[in-house]
Amino acid sequence: MAAAPIPATLAAHEEGSGPVLLLLHGVGGDRSLWNAVVPDLARSHRVLAVDLRGHGHTPAPPGSTYAFDELLADVLAFLDARAVPAAHWVGFSGGAMLALRAALDRPDRVRSLTMVSGCAYTDAHTRSMTDRLAETYAKEGPDAYALRLLKDLYYPDWIEAHLDLADRVREAAAHLDPAPIRGWTHAVDRFDERARVGSVAVPVLLVQAMDDALIDAAHGRILRQSIPGAQIRILAQTGHMVPLERPRELAEAIAGFVDPLESPRTP
Repeated sequence: MAAAPIPATLAAHEEGSGPVLLLLHGVGGDRSLWNAVVPDLARSHRVLAVDLRGHGHTPAPPGSTYAFDELLADVLAFLDARAVPAAHWVGFSGGAMLALRAALDRPDRVRSLTMVSGCAYTDAHTRSMTDRLAETYAKEGPDAYALRLLKDLYYPDWIEAHLDLADRVREAAAHLDPAPIRGWTHAVDRFDERARVGSVAVPVLLVQAMDDALIDAAHGRILRQSIPGAQIRILAQTGHMVPLERPRELAEAIAGFVDPLESPRTP
């Protein structure tokens, strides 16, 4: 029998009070992904934005595999430590897959599910994109890897208007630890919940970008058709990085979805 994974103590940013919103970043990211979204949400919600194991300021315990079960156990322990029995889970990209897994495996801990740039399974196109990113880093180095991220993950016009981001992406690429990215990407490449996704029993919001080159917008429609009652918001002229490109619209969509769930209906 395999030994139980060593738990990771997640670094986090906490702000605001009210219904709890748990924000999960994607592969290779950290909680700073949500910096432009948190202020709007924290006006009327308790926002918890975490760094998952091996990302941001959360060290990876020895033997980390970055399997979804391992990541989920970390997050549930994080919520337990803060006496949060259930939260509104908001996940981006790989974090959306993690939030979907939570809704399927631990619905008692999930008040609602918001999937941003997410999917129920990783298709051949997304796997080929992640393979190309890994190959670029291994063969051409951090600068080429950063350029590939900018081309693959962002809407071109948005990058043109935010050229300062390119320097930050290059700086991050120069200092990244590739092991957590490889580990979680391995889990993401094998993620497939098509057989179970129709059984999601919590309220669901899907936020998908029309111009997402990594996870095609068709995945949003697949999820909406698969999950009874799911709501969807599709953003035009937007790439994969919705929390950075469209923070105001994303915050409004999340609050507009969550708040009615917390407000008892007037007879």
